[in-house]
Amino acid sequence: MAASLMERRQCDWRNEILLQLQMRDKTQCHCFKELIKLHNRIFESSNTLRAENLQLSIQNERLRIESLEINQRTSSVDGKVSEKIQILEQRLLHQQEELTELHRRKGENAQQLIDLNICLQDKEKKLAMKEASLSESNQTIEHLNCQIHSLKTNISELERLNQMLKDEHQALQLAFASLEEKLRKTQDENRELVERLISIKSRDADRMNEEHEGFVRKRQQKMQRELEDAAREGGSANRGSHGSNFGSAADLAFLGCSIPTGVILRFDAHDGEVNAVKWSPVDRLLATGGADRKVKLWDVSKGVMESRGILVGSNAAVMSVDFDSTGTLILGSSNDFASRVWTVADQRLRHTLTGHCGKVLAAKFLGEPSKVVSGSHDRTLKVWDLRSRACIETKFAGSSCNDLVTCDSSGSAIISGHFDKRIRFWDARMGGDGSSTAANDIVLQGKVTSLDLSRDGNYLLCCVRDDSLKRLDLRMNQIIGSYSADGFKVGCDWARATFSPDGNFISVGGADGSVFIWCVSTGRLVATLKDVVQSRTSSYGCCFPAWFFLWCKIDRAGERPSPTPTSAAVTAVSWHPHGSSLVSVDRAKQAIVWGNDGAPAMSDAL
Repeated sequence: MAASLMERRQCDWRNEILLQLQMRDKTQCHCFKELIKLHNRIFESSNTLRAENLQLSIQNERLRIESLEINQRTSSVDGKVSEKIQILEQRLLHQQEELTELHRRKGENAQQLIDLNICLQDKEKKLAMKEASLSESNQTIEHLNCQIHSLKTNISELERLNQMLKDEHQALQLAFASLEEKLRKTQDENRELVERLISIKSRDADRMNEEHEGFVRKRQQKMQRELEDAAREGGSANRGSHGSNFGSAADLAFLGCSIPTGVILRFDAHDGEVNAVKWSPVDRLLATGGADRKVKLWDVSKGVMESRGILVGSNAAVMSVDFDSTGTLILGSSNDFASRVWTVADQRLRHTLTGHCGKVLAAKFLGEPSKVVSGSHDRTLKVWDLRSRACIETKFAGSSCNDLVTCDSSGSAIISGHFDKRIRFWDARMGGDGSSTAANDIVLQGKVTSLDLSRDGNYLLCCVRDDSLKRLDLRMNQIIGSYSADGFKVGCDWARATFSPDGNFISVGGADGSVFIWCVSTGRLVATLKDVVQSRTSSYGCCFPAWFFLWCKIDRAGERPSPTPTSAAVTAVSWHPHGSSLVSVDRAKQAIVWGNDGAPAMSDAL
């Protein structure tokens, strides 16, 4: 069988060569067929003319001989012979003319033959070039045939792979649809649980507030009696000379949240400056952002610092952090011109919002967790849709935005504070520049470093670079309160001030490392928190309660202590949502949790 296959291959090879030779003869002879016929015809005509010329030469020679013979006879012939001679001479002349014409035609034919030979040589050269080109073309055809075969093989493999991928994709789509349905159900359950949790926490908060108010009313008379006893025994001179950090008893009666009195926890939060801090709305989880390009989560529920994760992805210092209303997402703005969204549960980076051409100093969730608004040093505000991962609106403010807040739960109103000392109001439902006009702006006496809304949304707190805080009534759109104190100076252009959860107090960090707390209703400074360790005992005996010495700030000898507070400027403060504690961060990479665990609580004093 192998021999028959070899014979068949040899026969095919010979037939292929014979077919190629026939095709070549056909293509090469067809082009010169007329030329060859013309060349053959000229050769035949030349041979004919050559034979005629030879015959004419023979006849001419014969006639010449006859003419000589006739000339010899002319002497003896008569007039008739002379006429015959003339006739023959005429015939000879005619033959000579024909011979001359034949010679001329022979020369023309010879020149034509030379031209045809030259043309034939040109054609042969062209034919050789055509043969070389044909050989190259044949090689190219063979190479292309090999490539076609290889490509067909690849196509068949790719088709099989494509079909396999389609099958896998279809299976993954089915699995994705199933997982998506499970996710939707889980999200619905989670939303329901969060709503139930919020409702339970709200009821707990209301119950605690009611119990606290009752406790305050019951303890108020006792406090007054103790103060009177202390005044009689210690003298009014001590109280006048040593002063108070918490104000009068009238101020204490308005407390809805407990004022922090001491340090609960102190830790190094970042490797550099700490720029932002925020409590989670649903649990005792703390988020900080710093110059080390990280957002860190801390659990302080057990009275000790416990790291809950580090959120990475920023390429420059993080300037602000914000939780969504459910506490599942956290938003951070950065000096690398971008904002980022992480999920708290798995600490994964979900969205990177790029589009600003300057540092992003503030970013907040806009009503719902699917929208974000950011303010930048490039003088613009941008509204982002996390579902489409795109900027859906740009507002041109004309000045660098240092902070912003959203006014209502729907996120339709935005308020921004700017470097040009203006507070601008925007309507997110309107395109372009929104509703901000020069008539709506509020002009202050210094650069606006931060904004914060009261929980009821009626009041706006502004931290101003002229070392004061302003409280605005948004219903009247005017300033109704100004807060300042001796020794209080704003430490940086992004210093963050905040309302207490009940709206009765405002707090902000100072350039000297202290935290200042004012009573909103009276405008009086009720506390100045400094990171110092001071004695709470006295040589006056046990008739004074322990909180009295903290209030009066006296030591064992009855003299004011010499505190050594940290000098690093406090950049941001944040109240716990339940009002139980306050956290501050500074430019010396520290975070301090203030509360009533490190010193007697004010509620206990009441």
